[in-house]
Amino acid sequence: MIQEHDDQESHLPYRREDTVVEETWRLTTWIHEELGYCIYQIQVPVPNSLRWVNAYAILSQGRGFTIIDPGMRTSEAEQVWQQVYTHLQIQEHGMEQIILTHYHPDHLGLAGWMQEQYACPVYISPIGWDMAQRMWSEERSMSTEMCELFGMHGMPTESLEQIYDHMESFVAQVSPLPKVTLLHHGEQVSFLDREWLVLETHGHAPGQLSFWNEELSSLFVGDHVLPRITPNVSFMLQSDPEPLQSFLLGLKQLYELPVTFAFPGHRYPFAHFHARIDYLLDHHEERLTEFYQKLTTPITAYELCTLTFGAPPSLSIHQFRFAMGETLAHMVELKRRGWAKTIERDNMVYWTSIKELKS
Repeated sequence: MIQEHDDQESHLPYRREDTVVEETWRLTTWIHEELGYCIYQIQVPVPNSLRWVNAYAILSQGRGFTIIDPGMRTSEAEQVWQQVYTHLQIQEHGMEQIILTHYHPDHLGLAGWMQEQYACPVYISPIGWDMAQRMWSEERSMSTEMCELFGMHGMPTESLEQIYDHMESFVAQVSPLPKVTLLHHGEQVSFLDREWLVLETHGHAPGQLSFWNEELSSLFVGDHVLPRITPNVSFMLQSDPEPLQSFLLGLKQLYELPVTFAFPGHRYPFAHFHARIDYLLDHHEERLTEFYQKLTTPITAYELCTLTFGAPPSLSIHQFRFAMGETLAHMVELKRRGWAKTIERDNMVYWTSIKELKS
């Protein structure tokens, strides 16, 4: 779901300059109007419907560049970074650190590749690193676990096989995994000659980190709040047992910050931060009601998913995996609120309503 909302650039605390515009990538400079600090937004291409992910390059004088979320490892993305290295003179200035907001492959993927070139530390949350190893390391188990979960909830074998292969295909796009330093909620990280408070939220990605600077009223928010895209919230085994509840709590936590400008993982940096959180909170309440209204008879999450979002071939297998995870996250939240329950029958899980939904 998309909400159209354009910021009035004349009132933004940062001035935008399109520094490099190529067919497959773009470098945009965001210049703080009062202090003159530059934040470089690199649109790194990704091979899915999102088209690109935001990486950020920030120079601290005398220390080198901080890179936030370098992107997914593909040959095209590597070529983009080689051009960025030249344009920003990263080799001359050096790379001080790589900071990951979360473990998803479109954010983490190039961290190990980049670390091998610059021998710099890579920071990620403890939960994020645990998830990365479960999904992408040699000892990974998540592809099998997710297929077992989806199978219990009604997904047919053919779709399960496609999802398994799809999840395994990401391993090459995050290899090699970096050597990491763990970053915890409440700590400080330093870049742009400022200290930034580390904030951990959950729901879109367990252990996702945001970075807040009060003086600049600016937040690097990863994928927890996006200006146009509704962040995916998925249920996974041996992870957050109530991901949608965690996501909503995270939104409310971030809402308390006096953010005037946010740097997201997708699309452009934006100023309508609080309005966007209001929209996301309302959206998920509407989605919960929509799912609840389909519980007239016992039904599997797979059936709910196809009724709500569709199925291949109208969705790619990537989109379908996200849709199934999102369906389960909402059903778990309905159960937490006491509006739905599960019934196990013939080794299959069905969902049904308990009582009238409260308005």
